[in-house]
Amino acid sequence: MRAVVVRKHGGPAVLEVSDRDAPHAGPGQLVVDVEAAGVNFMDIYQRQGNPHYVGDLPYVPGAEGAGTVATVGPGVTDFTEGDMVAWTGVPGSYAEQVAIPADRAVPIPDGVAPRLAAAVMLQGMTAHYLANSTYPVAAGDPVVVHAAAGGVGLLLTQMVKMRGGIAVATTSTADKAELARHAGADHVTDYEDFATVVREVTDGVGAAVVYDGVGRATFDESLSALRPRGYMVLYGAASGPVPPLELQRLAGGGSLFVTRPTLVHYIASRDELLSRANDLFSWIARGQLEVRIGGTYPLDGAARAHDDLASRRTTGKLLLLPR
Repeated sequence: MRAVVVRKHGGPAVLEVSDRDAPHAGPGQLVVDVEAAGVNFMDIYQRQGNPHYVGDLPYVPGAEGAGTVATVGPGVTDFTEGDMVAWTGVPGSYAEQVAIPADRAVPIPDGVAPRLAAAVMLQGMTAHYLANSTYPVAAGDPVVVHAAAGGVGLLLTQMVKMRGGIAVATTSTADKAELARHAGADHVTDYEDFATVVREVTDGVGAAVVYDGVGRATFDESLSALRPRGYMVLYGAASGPVPPLELQRLAGGGSLFVTRPTLVHYIASRDELLSRANDLFSWIARGQLEVRIGGTYPLDGAARAHDDLASRRTTGKLLLLPR
């Protein structure tokens, strides 16, 4: 089978397509023919050698996708050959085939295309836990969604509105601003003025929560945009890591909360994994959640996909199509 392989850390050019032995389904595993694999910022961090994401070399990148079960390993009773499944948190997904633990596979229901399923496994469940668990948005809550035209941002904006929140979206271009409005954002602004907009629309009180996947470039202003006892939810660092925070600043800002969540802790059990995925799939099937696929690439286009994502030229979700 063909797969993208990284033999050394570096720029997009280190992503090379190679022939590799096909995987085998061991006990408790499925081998899946990959229809679509998600492209995410963590793939870029891992490729660059970021110490928080680095693993052994060589490796096949990608941790999210969807496809058809080709082989069922010993001890697996919940799946059969031909089932459509999706997953996240499984390494080696930039490939024509991947072996995944059966307890991490999510059945894709009728009415949800595999590419859409692949597009929401990481970013959709991230948006789900942010809006429903890390800080459960309440009706009337003023909410800041940074990078609202990105893969998480478009989904998160919709979920904020589903829960009755008032969404203040930040974007970098007019085209991205229009996408955020289409997703339901009540107010759209650029990154320089968002704190001012928040104060204007809340009569100076501030936002209940800021969902921030940007990091260094937005963190300070995000703290200043919060109301007393507001939540700063930092779930990514597209612009770079946030510098050390003096905790007394939280008291001065109004007894603020800061948290750095990650998806793995919100889908730790199979029940929680299935619950979040089933919410997403049911919303998609009923037309309540719109999923934007911003670009598709063949396996040998992985370097271009990484470059496009890192440059922030894209909106929505990027997918590799291995087959």
